Amino acid sequence: MLNTLLTRVRHGRRTTSFPAQEPTLPERFRGLPLLHPERCTDGCQGCIEACPTAAIRGEAGRLAIDLGRCLFCPACAQACAAGAIELSHDYRLAVRDRAALQLTPGAPLALAEPLGKELRRLLGRALKLRQVSAGGCNGCEVELNALGNTIFDAGRFGIQFVASPRHADGLLVTGPVSAAMREPLLTTYRAVPRPKIVIACGACAISGGPFAGHPEVNDGIGDLLPVDLFCAGCPPHPFTLLDGLLRLLGRRA
Repeated sequence: MLNTLLTRVRHGRRTTSFPAQEPTLPERFRGLPLLHPERCTDGCQGCIEACPTAAIRGEAGRLAIDLGRCLFCPACAQACAAGAIELSHDYRLAVRDRAALQLTPGAPLALAEPLGKELRRLLGRALKLRQVSAGGCNGCEVELNALGNTIFDAGRFGIQFVASPRHADGLLVTGPVSAAMREPLLTTYRAVPRPKIVIACGACAISGGPFAGHPEVNDGIGDLLPVDLFCAGCPPHPFTLLDGLLRLLGRRA
């Protein structure tokens, strides 16, 4: 016991100070894309052709990115020698409206607004979520697991994952919703008592991601469930998830 206590003292505080302090992210972190259409070369379609999910559209000088389809890979930035697209360190990628994920030059991302007053009163201090992996690759699930560790510790905000939908305040869905998971997802949603919320986590749950258009997936949950929060990323970083959840609960400006 003494050795355990001494070890804890040596380790010191391990939990991040977020949101009181902005996080320090590693150099290789890829966040919100920055568009510089003035650098585009006439007739160049390099970034559009390089995108594996057709998330980039437009012509030279009129670029736009669908963050709901973006995998945040560096293919577009690498394909553009002029630097018309670069990936920043901005982890804030959670929005309330699917249309808000359409990124255009000069327009800031409309970050998630809080839930209504009554829902915040009910869920703001203790949000219980049932996570459903609807055919995901386990990338988003790994990041969700990290929310419970000593670094991010979502539990200090009253945010926890529960085993039963009947004990939940809402669903957090990952994956493109495979054909085999469509009905289980809907059944789980029906089991959550009202009022309830739905969160789409990652490109697959938002748009189908790299699997979009395949006959065995539903291209995300948008046409199946009423979504209250879209967390972009492939997968979203734990700070992206925490930022979105706290904004949804009205606990982050």
